[in-house]
Order: sequence, then structure tokens, then C-alpha cells
Amino acid sequence: MYEKVLLAADGSEHSIRAAKHAASLVKGQADGHVDIVYVIDVEQSKSDVLKYGDTTLMQSKRKEALKPIVEMLKEAALSYEIHFKHGDPGPTIVKFANERNYDCVVLGSRGLNPLQTMVLGSVSHKVMKRVKSPVMVVK
Repeated sequence: MYEKVLLAADGSEHSIRAAKHAASLVKGQADGHVDIVYVIDVEQSKSDVLKYGDTTLMQSKRKEALKPIVEMLKEAALSYEIHFKHGDPGPTIVKFANERNYDCVVLGSRGLNPLQTMVLGSVSHKVMKRVKSPVMVVK
């Protein structure tokens, strides 16, 4: 169905559900590939530095958050690559997606950011409005 899919993920339950859909979109495609983009919000990055004080430990925690998604993709024998980006999640995902030619962008309707859990219109809305390729929002 799709060969090149971008999955925006942060380790939240919604992003894990979105990963299942992303995997199903590329499964069975000879050249199927999933790029996972994890955007590190500037404010979150600051609080992580204060909490952990070590960038290596912070990076390890972020990779750990994506572990269920990585395991799912490995189990399905799918090609994937993880990209860590810094910035405001909505615009950063949009920029990343639009710089590459994805068949589809998949993301959860909510993420880990407590403020964004109150309203769908934050990251997922920005991505739906501004990404050039089709977007699937999973709730």
C-alpha cells in the first residue's frame, strides 16, 4: 500500500497505537520503510537536563520510550530508522515530513505533553494542516 511512512512518536500510548497502523501500511511492501521521528520539545529538554543532568542518560530514556515501537517493527521484519529532532513538535514534524517525500505520515491524536492532551488541535492539527502528504491521526 505505502512504501515510505513517517511515524511521529514519543512513546505515549497513542504513538504506540499509531505505530501499529504505520506498520500495517508498509507490511508486505518489498521496499517498505518506516521513519520514526521523536521531537524533543525545548521545554522538556530543559526539565530533562535538570532532572537527569546527563545527556547520555536522557538519550537512553528517549530510546527506552520507543522500545515497544522498535520491538513491534522488528517483529514484523520491517525496515525502520529513528530520528531525534529538537524543537516545537508540530512545526518540526511538518518540516521533517515536507523535506522528504513520504507516502503517509502517521501520528497519535495525543502525546506525552500534558498541555497538549487537553486539545486535539495542537500537534496533530498542525501536522494535518501543513504536511503535504496524506496524514493518518490515530486515537
